[in-house]
Amino acid sequence: MAMVERKETKYVVVHCADTPADMDVGAADIRRWHVDERGWDDLGYHWIVRRSGQLEPGRDQRLQGSHALAVNSKSIGVCLVGRGDNFTEDQMYTLHNVIQTIRDMHPEIEVIGHSDVEPKKPHCPGFNVKEWYQDEFIG
Repeated sequence: MAMVERKETKYVVVHCADTPADMDVGAADIRRWHVDERGWDDLGYHWIVRRSGQLEPGRDQRLQGSHALAVNSKSIGVCLVGRGDNFTEDQMYTLHNVIQTIRDMHPEIEVIGHSDVEPKKPHCPGFNVKEWYQDEFIG
């Protein structure tokens, strides 16, 4: 499948890599999982937040992602390495910053968790993203 430019951006979808705390993978590892093991054309997420809080680019942000089927055509995917019970403070700080940057470009963006649009992933990313967003950005 050829990569397609995303025509609208309505959502940021937060994901987790569902990895244990001692497994620090990055964009190259996840790209290998998606391309070599699943046969995708690229890494499905647009941004990866490593355990250290380092932000790594994934798929070009202008392109449609492959991370949340229901909203791929209108969303940016951000993946936190780990899972809800083991994210670091540095990761959450970076998540806040990347979402703020995306909000600056798309002020009407809705920030949601993968579980909000994919019933088969009820624990991704492992925390209530809408509540977190409300606390972080709206107050």
